[in-house]
Amino acid sequence: MSGLANYQKEFITTCLSNKILKFGTFTLKSGRTSPYFFNAGDLSTGELVLMTARAYAEAILASGVKFDMLFGPAYKGIPLVAATALILQSEHKINVPFAFDRKEAKTHGEGGNIIGAPFKGKVLVLDDVITGGTSIRHSINLIKNAGEQAEFAGVVVSVDRQEKGQGEKSAIQEVESEYGVNVFSVIGMTDIIKYLETTQADQALIDQMLKYRETYGC
Repeated sequence: MSGLANYQKEFITTCLSNKILKFGTFTLKSGRTSPYFFNAGDLSTGELVLMTARAYAEAILASGVKFDMLFGPAYKGIPLVAATALILQSEHKINVPFAFDRKEAKTHGEGGNIIGAPFKGKVLVLDDVITGGTSIRHSINLIKNAGEQAEFAGVVVSVDRQEKGQGEKSAIQEVESEYGVNVFSVIGMTDIIKYLETTQADQALIDQMLKYRETYGC
């Protein structure tokens, strides 16, 4: 399967077999009709979280991004960041601290809204997807508010839909442009199309994906 790394092939295959990645007719929040849909909320078993964390770890290492710790924004980022830290240690001997946040700050006990390691050094954010960019901007502000000892290193997401938002840029491209850092993904729409083309998928589906990319891709 030329052009796809083993972890990408495994990620797509597993997501398809567990109906996390689906093909059909789906109406997105943007109002667009999409031929595919990815629901990260269905990554809800130990096996699936382990597979996803392994894919994130591989994507991080393949990207070459420099980082000192990981951060997972609530709520979907919490299992992602914990599991990815475990995989980095157990399979790659890379021991990094991690943290996540609460949606609402506690006013008793230890207080605050950050749980885990304090922000320090280059902080790499792990999230499921970037749609409007609201969640990632919140994470960036949390890191900036930690002071000079911490800096935003970048973001890793599961799927980059590689499509335009309201303007000509995608939400991911807007984040990259605004903050001057890279956003990495386990897979993108282009990878899904490559997978379909090399697994003898239905040509009509491939044509739908290509047409969608031609219309909305960026």
